[in-house]
Amino acid sequence: MRMALARHPRLCQASRMIPLRPLSAAILAVLALAAGPVSAQSPLTAAEFEDYVSGKTLFYAADGLPYGVEEYLPGRRVRWSFLDGRCKDGRWYAEADNICFVYEDGTGPQCWTFFRGQTGLRAQFEGGIAGDLYETRQADEPMRCLGPDIGV
Repeated sequence: MRMALARHPRLCQASRMIPLRPLSAAILAVLALAAGPVSAQSPLTAAEFEDYVSGKTLFYAADGLPYGVEEYLPGRRVRWSFLDGRCKDGRWYAEADNICFVYEDGTGPQCWTFFRGQTGLRAQFEGGIAGDLYETRQADEPMRCLGPDIGV
């Protein structure tokens, strides 16, 4: 024998339940925070970034593929390569929550927000128009750069 769902005794009793009062905005805010990540990452300050990178050579990847390497020199100077042996010198400076880079070839400024995770740095390009870069390894030795292009 088939009983229609609307006539099922338990469902009829459940439909007579007393509605809950609306939760206050404060309680909803607390619940929203509890549902979010345990700790949101804050961007590195210029001092934190400088402390982390000074004297190091960091290798970066994007989308799981090697992307480039940057050597962090004294006085906020840098040397960058796309891992092709060609290097370009530049400098970095802080602007709001970003670390911005300008290079001798006139490219820039290129501004990134850096975060420090358990496995190293993560860099997010300003405006989010490019994918994130992730630190893959560190080296204490300087980068190897090819000499200047010779000939025509």
